[in-house]
Amino acid sequence: MDKKGSIWAEFTRDIRIAILICTRLPLGTPAEIGGPDLVRSSWALPVAGALVGATGAAAFYVASELRLPATICAAVALTATLLMTGGLHEDGLADTADGFGGGWDRERKLAIMHDSRVGSYGACALVMSLLMRWAALTAIAVPAQAAAALMGAHVAARAALPGFMHVIPPARADGLSAGVRQPAWRSAAVAAVIGTVTLVLTLGFQGTAVCVGLGTVTGFVMAWLCLRQIGGQTGDVLGALEQMIETVILLIAVAMWAGTGAVTGARG
Repeated sequence: MDKKGSIWAEFTRDIRIAILICTRLPLGTPAEIGGPDLVRSSWALPVAGALVGATGAAAFYVASELRLPATICAAVALTATLLMTGGLHEDGLADTADGFGGGWDRERKLAIMHDSRVGSYGACALVMSLLMRWAALTAIAVPAQAAAALMGAHVAARAALPGFMHVIPPARADGLSAGVRQPAWRSAAVAAVIGTVTLVLTLGFQGTAVCVGLGTVTGFVMAWLCLRQIGGQTGDVLGALEQMIETVILLIAVAMWAGTGAVTGARG
């Protein structure tokens, strides 16, 4: 295989792995993926996010064309994204909330996060995450704006993950995140560029500036929490961070468009 063919093969392999990690699309077996694979393909996580966002946008549009109210359109869009991802990041959010809230020391917190059962902290975190995203999409209501917000949120939230992994070390010696170590700064930079460009195209320069600023603050808060609570990051922490930034971006979209008349009430 020539050099150009090898580069193309690596490019498509990275995208396939990122999609396999972030979605339920039948592109292979998740067991095939290890930490080094996530390191190599981390730049492509926002590409997978684009597929999830596009799925939600399409579902919102179809529901809107059926003359369903905005409340139902928002619920359909969220359901579509959940089916697309299998609730992967929501699971990480719930486990992180249970571990950080319910454990009394590092070992206990990590054990709780490894447990598949959902406790009260995790249930509350899930409810609030879904409620805020549903309320944001309901408030936006207009299909074009909802599509832009979904695309920007899903791409940019996943674009932040390689940089976070580059800075924050793994918290434990087992699990997917443990084999990741720190992705190269180039992967983090490529992901950040993809996320930023997507935000500019969907939310404009002003919206991008606010999203990058508040998203960075969210990342610092999560970094402080995970270092203080468990001494590093895990796959669950990455899922929780994605959920937090996704929610922040959707809320920013509501606040930004509310001042311009783009956000409307629910459709009758």
